[in-house]
Amino acid sequence: MSVQAGESWNYQKYKFYGLSLSGIRTAIAMPELSLSFDVAQGYPFLLNLKHFFISHGHLDHSAGIPYIISQKAMTSQEPGKFYMPKSLVEPLDQIMKLWEQIEKHQYKYDFIGVQSGDEIPLNAQTYVKVFPTLHRIESFGYTVFETHKKLKREYGGLSKEEIVELRRQNIDVNEVHHTPVVSFTGDTQIEFLDSFDWVRKSKILFLEATYLDEKKTVEQARHWGHTHLDEIVPRLKDIESEQIVFIHASSRYSDKEALRLIRERVPSEYHERVVLFPGR
Repeated sequence: MSVQAGESWNYQKYKFYGLSLSGIRTAIAMPELSLSFDVAQGYPFLLNLKHFFISHGHLDHSAGIPYIISQKAMTSQEPGKFYMPKSLVEPLDQIMKLWEQIEKHQYKYDFIGVQSGDEIPLNAQTYVKVFPTLHRIESFGYTVFETHKKLKREYGGLSKEEIVELRRQNIDVNEVHHTPVVSFTGDTQIEFLDSFDWVRKSKILFLEATYLDEKKTVEQARHWGHTHLDEIVPRLKDIESEQIVFIHASSRYSDKEALRLIRERVPSEYHERVVLFPGR
């Protein structure tokens, strides 16, 4: 189990930059895919990205949208694509129109409303799939999928020459495998885990864990649409992810205190799989 200093964390080939602290800031970027999950207040490491997946409209997750748009305009970049709950599109469009009045400048931006099950292509081998979460307002999580072509089982015993001949006959000898590699929940109650099995099977799961001890009860966490560590621990056996990354810890805890509580309260057999993402 670890807590990451600074703003970066790596696992295998996957690299992440960001910070997440409940009520203050959440933005987690994957630069190699030019995407970010939420945008906090709009940090420098976000400004050159192309895709922004907004879980919901609370300010600690979305306040940076106008700033990112303005910075892209100032540096002559193409407008970024902001994917978000459909209920958020019109209010954010109104906010941008007000900023245009304030600044006497017209901005280009692309707000795209999403719904559960939508698939957004990033490149030929990668796409993002939308899943519902349970918060006080409309909210969604996002999963990055990678696709890989593999030879169909029935052709496994054929020679290279035989496979080439089948291809000449326009026979598709491959099947496409879809692998969930990164899931991000945003703010949510624990029941999102029951929605789609691919979230639990993601190689890396960024999971909200706002409250970690008796400072707030499970009932208080649920009232505000959040998840308590006491709800997560019994569900760890259901999560197949190689890495479970806790995000959105309450600002009541320092990173050091949060890590101590997680070490004490998460069973030792899960310690190698659990990471606390930095908040400060």
